[in-house]
Amino acid sequence: MYKLTAPINSGYHMWKATLEEFGDGPIDGSGYFENHPPIDLSQDGFLHYLNDRAAAADPAVPPPENFVHCTYYWILNDDDVLVGFLALRHTLNQHLLEVGGHIGYSVRPSARQKGAATAALKLGVQEARAMGIDKVLVCVKEDNVASRTVIERCGGIFESTIRGLRRYWINTIHA
Repeated sequence: MYKLTAPINSGYHMWKATLEEFGDGPIDGSGYFENHPPIDLSQDGFLHYLNDRAAAADPAVPPPENFVHCTYYWILNDDDVLVGFLALRHTLNQHLLEVGGHIGYSVRPSARQKGAATAALKLGVQEARAMGIDKVLVCVKEDNVASRTVIERCGGIFESTIRGLRRYWINTIHA
């Protein structure tokens, strides 16, 4: 059984271990983006991470230019161990409509192929429904067969491919 939770103040060590396990690979759903400064794995870096992710979800805090409000979750397993990240964007701008989508997620390498991604995406769709989002867009690289399978298992309906990303819509009402 997996669950989504807000990042945990006392979770510094598991956050650091998870990010180290991802290495230089992409960490979709974490709020860390390619071509940005390296991730600061210090205690101060963790505090900045917590504050930044909380502000991203707060409708009273204007998002940075070209960004939208976004709620960031940790994916936890039965033992409350961090196994991945999920981001739920509250709205879509033009960029997200084309190649980003409402939901992004990733699971740390040691936790893959155990159902975490499927469970997390289903939970993310439920969270979207609770926010009043009727359909969520989820995008995946064309060659990421594992994630495509997860999206399709969760009710994703393929719409198109743009810039090498497959775009799927999931109806939150029937998910």
